[in-house]
Amino acid sequence: MEMGKIYNENCLITMGNMPNELVDFVITSPPYDDIRNYNGYQFEFEEIAKELFRVLKFGGVVIWVVADSTIDGSETGTSFKQALFFKEIGFRLHDTMIYYKMNPMPQTGNRYHQHFEYMFALSKGSPKTFNPITEPTKYKGLANMKNRGQNGSLDYEKVERTQEKKIGNVFFYSIGGGISTKDKIAYSHPAIFPEKLVADQITTWTNENDLIYDPFMGSGTTAKMAHILKRRWIGSEISTEYVNIAEERLKLHVDNNLFINV
Repeated sequence: MEMGKIYNENCLITMGNMPNELVDFVITSPPYDDIRNYNGYQFEFEEIAKELFRVLKFGGVVIWVVADSTIDGSETGTSFKQALFFKEIGFRLHDTMIYYKMNPMPQTGNRYHQHFEYMFALSKGSPKTFNPITEPTKYKGLANMKNRGQNGSLDYEKVERTQEKKIGNVFFYSIGGGISTKDKIAYSHPAIFPEKLVADQITTWTNENDLIYDPFMGSGTTAKMAHILKRRWIGSEISTEYVNIAEERLKLHVDNNLFINV
């Protein structure tokens, strides 16, 4: 396999050429429920899920970003069906995270605006890497005793301390032109990842030099962020048009010396 390459083919072909347990981490968003037209391409979910389990290292994680369409007045539930199938074939449903869109497109009809997608964290065994994103938290509490009063009471000094805590599993991102990415060419693709979303997940579940795979590379966001964060990467994309978009985009960010054999 070549690192730093988007294979212009069905991801089942790419994974079929991978040895067992090659990949440390997978992040992707499949063309679910025909919500968008990905040049008419379909995907074979169950076969892909099984291959992802095979090529993922023990302790590795798959981040599967998915939502449901509404058909005949009902949401399809495809997201839940896929999560349960992943469990059936051996994955752990390690976490059900939410990708919350701060500024989604408004919708008509008798439903509230759809603001989120699921980000299923699926692990092969217990995750071997977890670098949590943290935020400061302040608390006020009793600290050192200052002195003992005349009546024998203890006098404590109240202080404010700052600690770090893990953030919650709902991730908030603004999306849209000039926000998801500054790379104008990326918007030629119908549905791009916010770069911050991919960076957050790569940072959380991998370390430098780990190998990342995206079976639906699309506009190349996973490749770009993996490169910036000093991870190795491989991608698959069945659409030649999207491969061209991603490669033009990556020319701005990826050094030629990343295209090496392993």
